[in-house]
Amino acid sequence: MTTAPAAKAPPKAPPKAFAFDVFGTVVDWRTSIAAVAAPVLAAAGRGDIDAFAFTDAWRARYIVGMRAFGQSGRSFVKLDVLHREMLDAVLAELSLDLGEGDRQTLVLGWHKLGAWPDSVEGLTRLKQRFPIVTCSNGHVALMVNMARHAGLPWDAILGAEIAQAYKPAPAAYIATAQALDLAPGELCLVAAHHGDLAAARAAGLQCAFIPRPLEYGGAPAPDLKFEQQWEYRAADLIQLAGQFGC
Repeated sequence: MTTAPAAKAPPKAPPKAFAFDVFGTVVDWRTSIAAVAAPVLAAAGRGDIDAFAFTDAWRARYIVGMRAFGQSGRSFVKLDVLHREMLDAVLAELSLDLGEGDRQTLVLGWHKLGAWPDSVEGLTRLKQRFPIVTCSNGHVALMVNMARHAGLPWDAILGAEIAQAYKPAPAAYIATAQALDLAPGELCLVAAHHGDLAAARAAGLQCAFIPRPLEYGGAPAPDLKFEQQWEYRAADLIQLAGQFGC
């Protein structure tokens, strides 16, 4: 007796809108923050501290801190507050006593990150046919400042502050879809991070992966264990737009 082939799940309908992770997916945080940190470190007489290593140490605390925050029961605070707390911890580890002005300069550096070369064109093309919004842990003021600095053409700033929850909490993704009057499955998260996409998929979103091999200076991404077969994959945002006829 011949066994019938297993039925395949019907293909999902194309998304009605795209939400974007921003740090690392759309903008190059590492190069941008290192450029801010280098003169601060030099002025403090700490030329022994590599600006990229400093930036990596700061970002490493962010990656761990976001998951810990969701489990802490702490009330929502804007990302500037968390960036400052993480910065203070890194400075203490390095025995580096910076003044308040330098600390503020470093925190506000996250408001002025440069875009990857393909980002503005890719976003602009996608926007011809689809709403494009942020689904970022950056608060509204930070994301607006960054958009104006880097020329990012968002239709809306959504994500953590709107949801009052940080990714990877499900609420951050679901609230972004709800703000657009969409079901989670009608929204596609675009990200360079498998962990972010895994959390979005668990919340019901479609997923598009964009590799950013230079995000960590060529080092392996810290979330490779979350890699899956995502609905969409493209080399960059321009190619992603082309996949949707934009």
